[in-house]
Amino acid sequence: MRDPLRHSAVRHTLKLALAALILLLPAELAAQATQATPGASEALTRALDDVSGDGAPLTLSLQILILMGLLTILPSLVLMMTSFTRIIIVLSILRQALGLQQTPPNQVLIGLSLFLSLFVMAPSIEQINTRAIEPYGADQVTLEQAVSVSGEVFHAFMVKQTRQTDLKLFMGLAKIDSVESPETIPFSILLPAFVTSELKTAFQIGFMIFLPFLIIDLVVASTLMALGMMMLSPTIISMPFKLLLFVLVDGWALTMGSLAGSFVT
Repeated sequence: MRDPLRHSAVRHTLKLALAALILLLPAELAAQATQATPGASEALTRALDDVSGDGAPLTLSLQILILMGLLTILPSLVLMMTSFTRIIIVLSILRQALGLQQTPPNQVLIGLSLFLSLFVMAPSIEQINTRAIEPYGADQVTLEQAVSVSGEVFHAFMVKQTRQTDLKLFMGLAKIDSVESPETIPFSILLPAFVTSELKTAFQIGFMIFLPFLIIDLVVASTLMALGMMMLSPTIISMPFKLLLFVLVDGWALTMGSLAGSFVT
């Protein structure tokens, strides 16, 4: 016999996942999907309960299968819509600049990026909790309204971090001349523009971090060549000096502070 509580929880999660995917549609399509049709909300619920047309609900196994398929996409979308991309790229470039292949390991870098992303996104998360999660838990708003409010918070964060040149690039590719205001930019244009801006900013920060360590490599390589030690790898000699420099200037604190301060609030 099927567990009704678990069945309801899976259906509820599916509704939330499908509603979140509406945020990626262009503004016109999203409006048609959620507002233009009076019964759009009920249609979304019926779509989860009835895919065969005879009113028979989806089995729990099929719901879990659909949910697992959505979960492979949603985490990537969430990461792409936050500060995670910039942070993980800068930390990876820093490790490469130090000449360390697996130290810190990938798990440490990813965990550090996640927690620093939570710190940077704390104001946005607080807004989502206040304007969407708590009202939804108190049955003051519907699921679609809660997802829409959460999308507006992410949208505002992404607009602040996105360069105008990148926005114009993707608006031109989509054949959109202009928008009324930044709030009306559809997610289908804002998301790739935001990711492009984040990549550009991350590489700019990475270049500034890489430069002093490159100078150390050049000095060590020139010194070894002058001493006739051409068979000795400059990387082995320069690595202790780069680590010493990084520790003396409190490099981790500077890197974390610079990354957190690089986001426009």
